[in-house]
Amino acid sequence: MEEIEKIIKDSENYAIKKGIKLNPNRKTVEKIAQGLMENEKKYGFRYCPCRRVTGNKEEDIKIICPCFYHLEEIEKFGKCLCGLFAKAKESQ
Repeated sequence: MEEIEKIIKDSENYAIKKGIKLNPNRKTVEKIAQGLMENEKKYGFRYCPCRRVTGNKEEDIKIICPCFYHLEEIEKFGKCLCGLFAKAKESQ
């Protein structure tokens, strides 16, 4: 569980720097962090658990969390594909 907490903390720190936030559902965040940890153990990188690792290093580098696509997805849909990151609330 310590590894999962480190992944969550790393993700929180990244989100703060980018002006986004983590999914407010802690169970969802833990599940995604578990998938990131499993991919890191299996492949050596924290590949997004919601994307398929192809074996093509040039393509797969794009899906290391936070993936190449996440900011555009957050802008368009309010969250990234796997749901780890979400748009920060607009100031009132």
